[in-house]
Amino acid sequence: MPSIEANAVDPNAGANNLRLITRKQLACSTVLVVGDVMLDRYWFGNVERISPEAPVPVVHVQRVEERLGGAANVACNVAGLGAKASLICVIGHDEPGERLMELLAHSNVIALAERDSSISTIIKLRVLSRQQQLLRVDFEESPTKEILLAGLARFEAVLPQVAVVLLSDYAKGGLTHVSSMVSMARAAGKHVLVDPKGSDWERYRGASLITPNRAELREVIGRWKSEGDLLERVTKLRSDLEIDALLLTRSEEGMTLFADDQSIHVPTAARDVYDVSGAGDTVIGTVAAMLGAGLPLLDAVVNANYAAGIVVGKVGTTPVSYDELFPSSS
Repeated sequence: MPSIEANAVDPNAGANNLRLITRKQLACSTVLVVGDVMLDRYWFGNVERISPEAPVPVVHVQRVEERLGGAANVACNVAGLGAKASLICVIGHDEPGERLMELLAHSNVIALAERDSSISTIIKLRVLSRQQQLLRVDFEESPTKEILLAGLARFEAVLPQVAVVLLSDYAKGGLTHVSSMVSMARAAGKHVLVDPKGSDWERYRGASLITPNRAELREVIGRWKSEGDLLERVTKLRSDLEIDALLLTRSEEGMTLFADDQSIHVPTAARDVYDVSGAGDTVIGTVAAMLGAGLPLLDAVVNANYAAGIVVGKVGTTPVSYDELFPSSS
């Protein structure tokens, strides 16, 4: 099976320059995304008064937008770069589910959705005024066991057709069988990337790459006292769980790649930060697309860092296009 640890990270290659890759290379990249999907709804409006009913602002909604969220946004990021993205997910038999399918089709994502009539599609509703988020309202239910087993069977059927498996865990129940998926994918010789949730990472054992943020990593290894302490703790974690590499996203500090018992830091490429929502989706989606196209891991991480720097300059979960990431080649 391929490993993205040995011989994939070259500390002499540098970690600051964007690695150019052609559209043709990306078009050959095949990525299967599995995970929790949601419909992100945005209500934009003006606040000019306080409600007489309670001390809360009254938002006069003037514009409504709908975007792909969760694993759907990850798949959209993969497809936005020109790679071939397939998505296994669970949605309800409802209007938000139909809207998700429409948005996925418009984003060139191959949707392999299991429809569960007993649940409602997950919705995250955000109310914004003057580019500031005032409120978020979540609607969500867990999928049934039968639907999840159907998704596992579909995963096994689609697996031979892809080079990279990306497991996007939002702790909504869609990745109940994640351990089986990791084992099957690695046995089939696939790269397996995981965006984790929670403190139980045993279920991700054997993954090629795991991409936590600082809070998610602290939940598993505790607080570190120094970079040396961090490297020691991450090295032990990777050894214990047989994980090839770990990419720690560090917000304004960039990201750090841990592989071959060493760490390589990639400084942030962000210029103006308006909204960090979806940045983690962009990072793992870009890494997956780049690995599928044959780039070494460090090169994939450098490009993902640039992509994240672009997406945080936008409002809401918006994917990065090939032309945005490589403007000089357009």
